[in-house]
Amino acid sequence: MLPSRGGEVSAAVHFIENKTFEEIHVGDTAQITRPLGGDDAATAPTVPPNSTPATAAPSLWGASAISELISTELPGPGTTYLDLSLHFNATAAAGDVVTTRIRVRDMVPETRQVTLSCECSAASGEILMHGQARVIAPQSKIRRLRGLPAATALPVAGAHYRQLLDAARRFDPIRTAVVHPCDVVSLASAIDAMEAKLIVPVLVGPIAKIRKAAADAGRALHGIEILDVPHSHAAAERAVALGHDGKVDALMKGALHTDELMAAVIDKVGGLRTERRMSHVFALDVPHHAKPLFITDAAVNIAPDLDCKRDITQNALDLAHALGIELPKVAILSATETVSCKIPSTIDAAALCKMSERGQIQGGVLDGPLAFDNAISSEAARTKGIVSAVTGEVDILLVPDLEAGNMLVKQLIYLAGAQAAGIVLGARLPIILTSRADSEVARLASCALAALWVQRRPTRLVTNSAP
Repeated sequence: MLPSRGGEVSAAVHFIENKTFEEIHVGDTAQITRPLGGDDAATAPTVPPNSTPATAAPSLWGASAISELISTELPGPGTTYLDLSLHFNATAAAGDVVTTRIRVRDMVPETRQVTLSCECSAASGEILMHGQARVIAPQSKIRRLRGLPAATALPVAGAHYRQLLDAARRFDPIRTAVVHPCDVVSLASAIDAMEAKLIVPVLVGPIAKIRKAAADAGRALHGIEILDVPHSHAAAERAVALGHDGKVDALMKGALHTDELMAAVIDKVGGLRTERRMSHVFALDVPHHAKPLFITDAAVNIAPDLDCKRDITQNALDLAHALGIELPKVAILSATETVSCKIPSTIDAAALCKMSERGQIQGGVLDGPLAFDNAISSEAARTKGIVSAVTGEVDILLVPDLEAGNMLVKQLIYLAGAQAAGIVLGARLPIILTSRADSEVARLASCALAALWVQRRPTRLVTNSAP
């Protein structure tokens, strides 16, 4: 359980646990009752003139409640969504108390498919909405931090991130050095994260440029600490010094090149090195996919060797643990699932699996080499005769090199509508990297990743001044 700075709380409050297909029975139910807020009512179905209630527009509030029940209760984390069909009978208004209920109607053992009856009803008993959902129940037990992504019943972009933000807000905001926030995007991102109660920003850069960026963004700087330095290089050095001296919990990249910031971070004397190789982890929110995908390393290490890949894997596992994923599943990607001396990445994959067995990599389940389709789809793996606890349930995708990772991430963003948050790990403190192309929720999610990592800082990381 993640410790709160305000004291310990019950594990039952913070964690959810799924039901595997074998634990589910026809007739099982789950329900949630709550009053509709103003935002809910705004998305409730409305009946056009001269039409019947059956032609009402889709209700986001009802579908969201069904999604929540499937994601957290029945079956819970690890569920794969297939489809949802709803029919609308009546409308609801803000303040109305609505009960959403799902019930297991049918089960198919060969495919682990479960059909759920769904309905929303008013306090009077009137049925507002009814329909059915089809899902694939998980085959293994999963226990996750409540509020973090567990399953997806609706392909809504950013749904995983919103749950991630809720989890991070349970803790005090982390003190964060924002390095050279001298454009509108980077300054607004820092202030947005402050207003979301994720960070306490310390702005490090030329004060005149910071004030101009604030004016251009229409944002106020009242109460925000600013450290005036002459240029971006000095900002990187000053921010890293704050981290080196333990005066901040994290760094956040502003309007400077990543290489310029990282040069100060890896400095042998005043930098933030540890015994671990630094690496970047993308946390992607992919619509239509059951849970977030962590992809590493697609931003820092260009052509990592075996030792480097070991550290890259451990960094990603540490992040997953900080997010409440107790036993993350890692797919080590290559072009094929068979080991071949002609494809070096397959040999590295086999070696990494053996290193995990011998305790050189801790806290996860590794399998590889695996092609991307075999890692993501249990059906694809079965057609090739692959028996694995990772396929179809993967949390972390370890790519063979930066080129492959960068292409994979951008394909998911531009073809699948994914959003990508990310941080650099392996240093004394997390480094939040954001892009001008990131959505607001993705930038906030990067801050949430860092905040949750800080709560469970890995004890294995120690200072190391060696290269």
